[in-house]
Amino acid sequence: MTDDEAALVRRIAKGDRAAFEELYRRTSPWLAVRLRRRCPDDQVVAEVMQETYLAVWRAAGGFAGAAVDGSAVGWLWTIAAHRLVDVFRKQKKHAEIRHEVPPDSPAAEEEALSGTVGAELGAALDELAPELRDVLQAMVLDGLTVRETSVLLGVPEGTVKTRARRARTLLREALS
Repeated sequence: MTDDEAALVRRIAKGDRAAFEELYRRTSPWLAVRLRRRCPDDQVVAEVMQETYLAVWRAAGGFAGAAVDGSAVGWLWTIAAHRLVDVFRKQKKHAEIRHEVPPDSPAAEEEALSGTVGAELGAALDELAPELRDVLQAMVLDGLTVRETSVLLGVPEGTVKTRARRARTLLREALS
């Protein structure tokens, strides 16, 4: 994906439906794959995609882009990731109403991550500090670049690189 997506977002901010359709055509397959890595429920993925693109249409004027070292694709993923977490939280809240949930139950993001990896790797990931696990989720599972991960997590690119290197080292040690 390129800076062309940023130009499309700027056109969308002016109400250009053709630009919106083009952005959707270019990014929806990529976005669906990344969402499915975190959520196997096709209905939830479809709902999150719909809410994401609706938010893009409504909030395109708020996209800062290169001014904050962000890409349109990173911005799009940030919206989708937040929507997915919202769905997980709603599901968890509804489940709590029906069942008593123990106080040490994992967060929705952790449940999504553990469902995508094997038991041994999942246990090793659980042992990582949250900031290390977040970097791995963004870069490995979601396929974001260092810059996009930096924007998503709100930390400098150098910090993202350091955390990624540290997390990989710790995982190698845990799995050997």
